Amino acid sequence: MNRFAKLFAALDQTTKTNAKVTALAGYFRDAPDDDKLWTIALLSGRRPRRTVTTTSLREWAAEAARIPLWLFEECYPIVGDLAETIALILPPATRTSDRSLTHWITEIRALAARDEPARKAAILDAWDQLGSTERFLFNKLITGGFRIGVSQKLMTRALAQATGHDEAALAHRLMGDWTPDRTSFHALVEADDPAAELSRPYPFYLAYQLDTAPEDLGPVTDWLAEHKWDGIRGQLVLRGGQHFVWSRGEDLMTDRFPELAAAVDFVPPGTVIDGEILAWKDASPLSFSALQKRIGRKTVPKKLLAEAPVILKAYDLLEWQGEDLRATPLAARRTLLENLIEGLPNTAPIRLSPALDAANWRHLAQARAKSRALGAEGLMLKRKDSAYQIGRKKGDWWKWKVDPLSVDAVMIYAQQGHGRRANLFTDFTFAVWDAGNLVPFTKAYSGLTDAEFRQITQWVRKNTIDRYGPVRAVTPTYVFEIHFEGIQASPRHKSGIALRFPRIARWRHDKPIQEANTLQDLREILASYG
Repeated sequence: MNRFAKLFAALDQTTKTNAKVTALAGYFRDAPDDDKLWTIALLSGRRPRRTVTTTSLREWAAEAARIPLWLFEECYPIVGDLAETIALILPPATRTSDRSLTHWITEIRALAARDEPARKAAILDAWDQLGSTERFLFNKLITGGFRIGVSQKLMTRALAQATGHDEAALAHRLMGDWTPDRTSFHALVEADDPAAELSRPYPFYLAYQLDTAPEDLGPVTDWLAEHKWDGIRGQLVLRGGQHFVWSRGEDLMTDRFPELAAAVDFVPPGTVIDGEILAWKDASPLSFSALQKRIGRKTVPKKLLAEAPVILKAYDLLEWQGEDLRATPLAARRTLLENLIEGLPNTAPIRLSPALDAANWRHLAQARAKSRALGAEGLMLKRKDSAYQIGRKKGDWWKWKVDPLSVDAVMIYAQQGHGRRANLFTDFTFAVWDAGNLVPFTKAYSGLTDAEFRQITQWVRKNTIDRYGPVRAVTPTYVFEIHFEGIQASPRHKSGIALRFPRIARWRHDKPIQEANTLQDLREILASYG
């Protein structure tokens, strides 16, 4: 754990990419293989599950520090992180330890099978032999909240430097449904693994939001334009007579979308299609909320299958007849994809995402303006000669999304943030008017400047009228413009409304609370776009 703690410190103390890559590469050269494997797993989001409740951890830490629990609870929101709060308040360790990262992860995972007294004894024993940074990391691993400011791409670059393997090949190897329990560092990084290759998807190519006029991209004829559909980005992998469905977040979702199994009957093996999984009925997409009902389910009941059947709206062809096509220009990949889908029967669960013909950028702007009515978020613009790259790149692929929906709302609750904003109120609840009352309808926490957060924090402290744990009710005074991408009916919310991707657009100092929007306004938006 000491070696891993030094790596964490080196990564935490710099914002320079090259310095982070150097630190990681050195670690991957020198650490034991099992620790390297777990580090790759942690940095790619494969964290151990939580084995102890945060309530127990707070109680045990306060007891070990010999302070009352209320004092610990007062410290926690100031520090802003539970693992760090515990590491700070504990007394110095009476022993030292040089056990490995793998050892401590094994110990943490074993806690799940123990009773409460045994868990407490094991954790107190660990705290008493770990230094401050090691304790912090141990606590993060216990709570299942381990994160480091290192992207998977950066980690892969460092791994390539340390091992001499090609970075793109490593990025592909690290995709898929692997865990440290089912593989080794050698098998994952160095050895050929035909079984893993059978199901493995490709790293996704991601686009940036277009932040300039589309005319700046050059002639419209150089670009493929298509709708940006509002579903789940996924890859359909067909190899060896089997099919696998992967989300962009590297979740294997095959069982959640059984309709896509029919693709095996129509699409030859050695095919990988990139597209959007959509709830689709009567030749048109259903709302994202219909699809959302199926997310997180391991099995889907027949009623839901009938209410929200899915298809794959195909964007791109990444593999054909077992050949990796990612370096092939998009125009050629698109032609192959069109020929493939043209030969499929209507019963196949795959549809082509149609290209939009336009004589100029003005015509595409008109098509973009109609996106929301079609169930799309805007347009995708892809350079016709572009390769399919890894991760988010600027230049060849752009998202040209429609302007967000907007309402003006009154802030009624505030809560402190976490991390560097732990001393500021940054999480807010907003309300709109309904029959003379303010009804809460959404939360948002991004969009203000640091100076504005400091200003609103000072105001919240002076205008708190009630407290509910960490949440403060405040005097309704200020109006904020809230932007959002979608809206849906929700019986779980008091307002009956739920927003998709809400965020603060601006602080409306110019508007009194009486002029904020109403719940009826939201219902009218729902009727138009929901």
